[in-house]
Amino acid sequence: MKKAIIIGAGPAGLTAAYELLVRNTGITPVIYEQSNAIGGISKTINYNGNKMDIGGHRFFSKSDRVMSWWLSILPLENTNATDLSIQYHNKEHHINIDKERTVNAATTEKVMLVRSRLSRIYFLKKFFDYPVKLNRTTIANLGLRKIAAIMLSYTKIKILPSRDEKTLEDFFINRFGKVLYQTFFKDYTEKVWGKPCNQISADWGAQRIKELSVSKAIAHAIRSKFNTKDNSLSQKDVETSLIDRFLYPKYGPGQMWEEVARRIQEMGGEIIFNQGAQNVIVNNSKVTAVVFKNIQTGETLEVAGDYFFSTMPVKDLINGIIGTVPPAVKDIATGLQYRDFITVGILANSLSIKEKHRAGTLKDNWIYVQEKEVKLGRIQFFNNWSPSMVADSGKIWLGLEYFCNVGDDLWNKSDEEFIQFAIDELQQIGIAKREAILDHTVVRVEKTYPAYFGTYDQFDKIITYTDSIENLFLIGRNGMHKYNNSDHSMLTAMTAVDNIIADIKTKTNIWTINTEMEYHETK
Repeated sequence: MKKAIIIGAGPAGLTAAYELLVRNTGITPVIYEQSNAIGGISKTINYNGNKMDIGGHRFFSKSDRVMSWWLSILPLENTNATDLSIQYHNKEHHINIDKERTVNAATTEKVMLVRSRLSRIYFLKKFFDYPVKLNRTTIANLGLRKIAAIMLSYTKIKILPSRDEKTLEDFFINRFGKVLYQTFFKDYTEKVWGKPCNQISADWGAQRIKELSVSKAIAHAIRSKFNTKDNSLSQKDVETSLIDRFLYPKYGPGQMWEEVARRIQEMGGEIIFNQGAQNVIVNNSKVTAVVFKNIQTGETLEVAGDYFFSTMPVKDLINGIIGTVPPAVKDIATGLQYRDFITVGILANSLSIKEKHRAGTLKDNWIYVQEKEVKLGRIQFFNNWSPSMVADSGKIWLGLEYFCNVGDDLWNKSDEEFIQFAIDELQQIGIAKREAILDHTVVRVEKTYPAYFGTYDQFDKIITYTDSIENLFLIGRNGMHKYNNSDHSMLTAMTAVDNIIADIKTKTNIWTINTEMEYHETK
């Protein structure tokens, strides 16, 4: 029996293990996870009965294979809100959901909810649609002079030749015009990355918002207005940033991955916790073993295998390889950068912000906070992701998200200092008052976002080197230093397993996921 050693129990690592088992490859997967939890940044955190999703994970994919895979793990809820016309016609991964294959979400624990998406921008202490729409609200919020400047700027970019897209700033201006970019994209993006947009590679935009443009946003808004009866979840012709509906596990994203982990172990796979990969031993262009260190006891363990999947940060992987690594490759790996993440969970009695045209509390899944005077980047409204995320339905459970770097002023605050800082900012921008806060917690996550600056422009040299190691497969977000969604990460794992089964030596098809147009299936 052959063995696959998998570093990391996030979506990519768990998908690789599950695929190896469910497809009867004869390869036994053993996952080594550095923490004591399942799911990576897709885990669900439980604090006093209130559940947190790190970053907000919509379960939506333009890949039939991924949608089918998710629904094979957690069945869809039976609801009158959808006509359940989810049909995928890929021959290998056909799935047709009907009422007989759905479950009652009110009485079933393991279930996918159908959710309507609402995310907006909070700017000038006012709400704007996301993506921004040229409607009465936007005109009233910005004023006619600013609207005229945006339209003139956008007209110019449609008439004049496009800028060469070397930086993220070029990418934004080519699609939205300079004034709209400076109004709604520049400050928020720089808050996220801590870098000017003209120092970030255009690749980030190509992967995260792909073909989103003003014209596509307008067309989608028109279709949505006049096609109110379309309840289908199959939105392949919709840019990902514009989708209106998505799936979500009843108890957050971690519920999906905990169930996958349970099935892996049931089928004979292993998951070993508190084991951090220290060294990867390479001989004759093959990995022969990985040395793990128990983060609790300090004991080390050398594990041999036939196939090796890595979801650990590329920077750490390359610097831990024992064997012949070209000095240039080590230098590039050392220069790779990341953005780290802090979420403050806030339980409140009420919000102080009111909306004239909305009854009750805000209906948003999340809002982008573009106010310059605060560091706060986004606010998640966990009640609106799933009612089961909050212990008391009469309370409001928020996730205040901050982007930072390990060692900077934000990261170095103690938990109590950070909580008070976050509450002050929440009150400063008029969302909630301090006296309405009932409870709070802090969650810190390192290397959440692989950065598209530093030595990233030389990353192709790392790909060439790691691809030359025959039985090593880099998968997932940090494993590939690509800002992947969870479905992209899953597809990289699935494709790696496909290659093993078909004895395909090249790994190009893994690296092209989330960059090639075939992924979008919009021929």
